[in-house]
Amino acid sequence: MTTPICLWSSPRNISTALMYSFAQRSDMTVIDEPLYAYFLERSGAGHPGRMQVLGTQSTDGNRVVSDVILKEYPTPFSLHKQMTHHLDGLEKNFLEKTKNVLLIRSPYEIVLSYAKVMNRVTPADVGIPQQFELLQYLMKTNRLTAVVDARTLLLDPPSILKQLCDKLEIPFMEKMLHWKAGPRKEDGVWAEFWYSNVHKSTGFQQYKAKEEVLPPNLQQVVDECQPYYDTLLNYALK
Repeated sequence: MTTPICLWSSPRNISTALMYSFAQRSDMTVIDEPLYAYFLERSGAGHPGRMQVLGTQSTDGNRVVSDVILKEYPTPFSLHKQMTHHLDGLEKNFLEKTKNVLLIRSPYEIVLSYAKVMNRVTPADVGIPQQFELLQYLMKTNRLTAVVDARTLLLDPPSILKQLCDKLEIPFMEKMLHWKAGPRKEDGVWAEFWYSNVHKSTGFQQYKAKEEVLPPNLQQVVDECQPYYDTLLNYALK
């Protein structure tokens, strides 16, 4: 029987690196953003590679839940890298059948990165308000497995990964700290637009603080998201 793990991330986070980390395990099947096409169809968002995504995934969110996320795989565990805002419009009760990890990042760092790919950035695009709502739901249903902060993970990958594995009730493996550079078979078709940096990596990159000044419109997005992030950070692994 396969135990599904959902990694609920914000965009422009280290979620792909964490996906690659778990892909090193022989006991884990890894799926990249199974609800992406559902989100694109429902929202009408003009993301890079939109038509490729719509052509390779089902846009039926309920079908994705039953046929992909809750599917039986040949491995004991399946890890589904997810963007939290891809949940919009879906009933969340399936989360009571999954282990759920929230991967959070400073809104300043998300906005700084996201604005280099997309012309328009809103709090909903950043995904942190949705993560706050999901935190409340998961705590209410007792289905929150862990909260991981990107900065904390990058400062000490072995320690945070060991804690995360403990929370998931799986053994930590040293092989999770490294992977081969380049594209991976787990990548979604959108990798060419979003994954250029992680494709150059062979492990979790050392954390470097950002110092760029944001224009007022982007700083406003950061300010709106910051209180949600601060609350989420209180629950993160130390």
